[in-house]
Amino acid sequence: MNEKSVKNLWQNFLSTLNPEEAKHATYEAWAFGDGPELANELAQLVKSGDKTATCSLYQSYIDENEELPKVGEYNIITDWDGQPILITRTMKVELIPFNEVTKEFAYKEGEGDKSYDYWRREHIKFFNRELADKNQTFEEKMYVVCEEFKVVYEG
Repeated sequence: MNEKSVKNLWQNFLSTLNPEEAKHATYEAWAFGDGPELANELAQLVKSGDKTATCSLYQSYIDENEELPKVGEYNIITDWDGQPILITRTMKVELIPFNEVTKEFAYKEGEGDKSYDYWRREHIKFFNRELADKNQTFEEKMYVVCEEFKVVYEG
């Protein structure tokens, strides 16, 4: 993570907020995916406006003892090398079984041809890679955290 660049982007963003809001604002900085090609591709989809949602395995939050995303939180999206690209704000969070994710949500993820079939196939591959490290396999009834966001600042 390029801490200096991330902090500079955050400070520039804070200067656009009213002082009271800026005083309480916090962020998490992270990259999408599990490798450079995917991380950089997804960050660019957010930047272009094609990607306004993401989902992750609920099990990962449990395993890593992490809190779920919350509406109103800010995220600094970086490329794989930790260079900040932009800042998003979480607008909606839902916890639902993978096999109940809607076509509308899959489209908002903005990946591939934006079809439900593409979204489903690629996420099953991704979740299986993630779970392989834990000697687990993905099941379609597993819960996923579906998060919708909007871009609030580009540096």
